[in-house]
Order: sequence, then C-alpha cells, then structure tokens
Amino acid sequence: MPAAIQGLRGTGEFSADFRPKNYRELFTLLEPNGSAPLNALLSLGSSESTDDPEFKNFRDELPEREMTVNGAVADTTTGTITIDAGDDNKYAIAGAIVVNAGTGEVMHVTADCTATTLTVTRNIGGTTFQIADGADLFVAGFAAAEGAGSPTAISFDATVASNYTQIFRTAFGVTNTLNATNLRTGNKEQEAMTKALKLHMSDIERAMIFGFKNEANGSSAAPTRYTGGLINSLSNVVDIATDYASWGGGNAGEMSEIGLDDMLIQNVFKYGSKEKICFVGDRAASKLQRFGKDRWAPQTVQGSYGVNLTQYQTFAGNLNVHLHPQFRQIPGMRDSMLIVDFPFLKYRYLEGRDTSLLENRQSNDDDGVKHEYLTECGLELLQDQVHTYIKGWSAIP
Repeated sequence: MPAAIQGLRGTGEFSADFRPKNYRELFTLLEPNGSAPLNALLSLGSSESTDDPEFKNFRDELPEREMTVNGAVADTTTGTITIDAGDDNKYAIAGAIVVNAGTGEVMHVTADCTATTLTVTRNIGGTTFQIADGADLFVAGFAAAEGAGSPTAISFDATVASNYTQIFRTAFGVTNTLNATNLRTGNKEQEAMTKALKLHMSDIERAMIFGFKNEANGSSAAPTRYTGGLINSLSNVVDIATDYASWGGGNAGEMSEIGLDDMLIQNVFKYGSKEKICFVGDRAASKLQRFGKDRWAPQTVQGSYGVNLTQYQTFAGNLNVHLHPQFRQIPGMRDSMLIVDFPFLKYRYLEGRDTSLLENRQSNDDDGVKHEYLTECGLELLQDQVHTYIKGWSAIP
C-alpha cells in the first residue's frame, strides 16, 4: 500500500529512486512527448556505459537455408541441379532433405553441396515436376540410413557490429548585466538553460536517427567520431516510391491497406518482438488513421514508456504509433515510418560522460557566465532486421 505523506514536500525527501540521476532523465520527465521521444524511451529502457568510444556487439541469427535454382531442370533429369552461389548452400550436406517451395517435390541430397552444384535423389515418395529457373529450394530436415556414420559438421559464426560514441556539446550564456536586470519574462539564465537542454536532446535524437557511423582522423590525438543512426544503419528498408507494386500500389508512392497488412506480416513482424514502436511523419499518420477508422479501432495507450502511443492491433503483432514531432520539420520524413524493436536497441554512453551540465565555462575576464551541456553517447543495434524503415508512402490507391 502506498505510504501517505502530509504537508509540503521538498526535494530532500525524495530518494535516488525517485529523483533523476542526470539531465537526460530530467528531460524525459519534463517532456516525455517532446522533441526527442526516441531518447525518452531509451532513457526509461535499456542504457549501458562503455569504457571505449567504439563499442561492439555480436549479432547472431539462424540461417534461412534457402537456395535458388540457376537454369530450368526437366522432370526426367536426375543427379545434379545448378544453383546460384550462396552461403546457405553449405547447409545442403549429404543426407539433407531439400524441398522445392513451388511444386512441393522432396529431394534427398546425396553429396555435400560444392559451390553451385547440388547432387540429389529426386522425387522422394511422389511425382517428379520440372524445376523452374529461379525456383526456391529449402533444407527441410535430414534423413539418415540405418547404421550410417555421422553427417558433415556445420557451424556458423555471429557477425560483429560496432558503433561510436559521439560528443554532443550545447553552450549557453548570459551577461552579468542581464542577470542583474529585473525582467517580466523571468530569469534569462534559467530560460536559456531549459532551452539549451531541449536543443541538446534534439541534437542527440537527430543523430540517433539520421547519423552516419564514421571516425575522422582516427590515428590522431583528437579524432572526431560520429555515431551511426537508425536510418543509415538498417538494412531492412522499404521504399514505397519504387517498390509500390509489392504493397498494393498502382503508382509510385502508393500503398493500400492490404499492402500494409502484408508488410506487417512478411516484413515488420517477421523477426523480433510482437510489439514494436512506430515513429511516423504527419502524412503517414493521417493515412494510418484512415485505415484505423475502418478496421483497426486505434486506442490511446496512456503513458506507455513515458510516451503516449496509439496502438494498432493486428494478427501479426501490435504496432504502437507515435507522431514524431521532428519528422514534421525534416524534409522527406513526413511520409515515413520508422519501426523500432526496443529490446534490441540500447543507449550507450562513455563512462562518466552521460548528459551533464558543466557550469562556468567562460573565460576569466568575461563579464558574464557561460555553461554547457555535454554528452558522449551512441546508439547500439543489438539486431538489425527486427527494425524497419518505410519511406516514400505518399498516397493510398
């Protein structure tokens, strides 16, 4: 049961669990739905310090084990099938079962696949079909003969991804004369402090979305590092301006309601969590709202992660949508959707260099004061394909 408290309260009565530990958390409490909702969610979610400005992580995922046929194969042909070169071919070892996704024909691999040659026994317990050029084959298990020896060993390694922490600095200052002047609009130093914090967090927000990973003058004593943002780091990018036909559009930039459903099933919720955050531009939000009125019945999820979201429930998963205020300001983002799976995203800051206010940075002879906010941080993607960037959605057919 919550403890009752009588009388006026002061800051000293709040424990460290209630008071923000740094200015980044303070900003989150001040403006959870403000100009930096991505950072607001990250500050309440997963954060971790790093002791090096370059931080790395291992990404591991199960292989698809799919192959593509190179050249049609007649139904009477036995022995070998030529396939496109690909790393997944190595999983077609002697004893593996391979299935033609188009016809359903089951084949038994009789020799380890070497480069582009697949050696099989065709028509396992069924009818033999012609194999079309470009047909998709996939490994569907293993069948060993009685008394056979162990199969060829297969393994796969995780890939290594990395990013940098970037140094963000936002300075503000006032003259001592202005500080001593009685203004009806209030204390200018306090006002500048608040506005500078908003600009500082906005800078970090934009870098974590639009930044490009790079290190300039890396071998020098004073390198400049840039953190890679989501848009320039993700491989899972859908451009409706060019790929409209796949998503129910008849013209460039068009995506239908059925097309969006297909995308959610085939792409957005193919990997990762069944609940994801979607940051949208205003025109994308308008089109989503039209779909929602017809079928999805959107409901406001109050205070989720400190940010108000609108939840669209689908069979594939729940899409929690937030209209990103900066997407209205940045050219090209009004028709965009950035879908983020937060369990696979992490805010990384250099040890002792999370957002802080550094006071009195002015020169000794300055007749005024100068302060600055400083943060050295970066964004870590624990996985890549769980996130999706959709751009160029300009119309509904």
